[in-house]
Amino acid sequence: MSSEKVYENEEVYENIGEMPMPVNFRYAEVFRQGRPRHGKPGKLSTYDLFYIKHPPMDTVRRAKLFSAFDALKGFGDRIASKEVLYEDRRELTEEEKKELDRRLAVIRRLTASGRLARQNKVEVKVTRFVPCTDPESEACGTGRGQYETVSGIVRRVDEYRRAILVGDERISLDTVTGISGNPILEQDE
Repeated sequence: MSSEKVYENEEVYENIGEMPMPVNFRYAEVFRQGRPRHGKPGKLSTYDLFYIKHPPMDTVRRAKLFSAFDALKGFGDRIASKEVLYEDRRELTEEEKKELDRRLAVIRRLTASGRLARQNKVEVKVTRFVPCTDPESEACGTGRGQYETVSGIVRRVDEYRRAILVGDERISLDTVTGISGNPILEQDE
């Protein structure tokens, strides 16, 4: 664009977006010079003192400057723990308790010994109630919690400890609310 007068006391040097640069602009000369050049890479003789003192930062280090900053350590975790929904434990009806006992008896029979457990490989999904243990939550100590499902191959039903071993996890029978996932369990005796 030419240096014609657009407004009184203003001259257009170059476009800065859509805005004309005023005549009295303090940094007009610096703007006309363009971006600074500090020499050509690989030719030390073309570098000026500024470039030697302040070489360009590599991309990885530069990215760190703009990474997220956690001013309050742990605050995000505390907020996230408040978002977890806990519910009251639902009591099983007599029919549900009988059905759960029947299914446990079938599993107990199929996994009576280690040899039978390896031979039958009874794969199930066990739903259990896990009470809230997060001290930051309002549900802690109130009996509220979450239902979670553990799936895997049953290794054994331990009547002495009142537990069922699914994979490497020991699940207390007092917390179990449902067992499913195997067609053998659906059959009537």
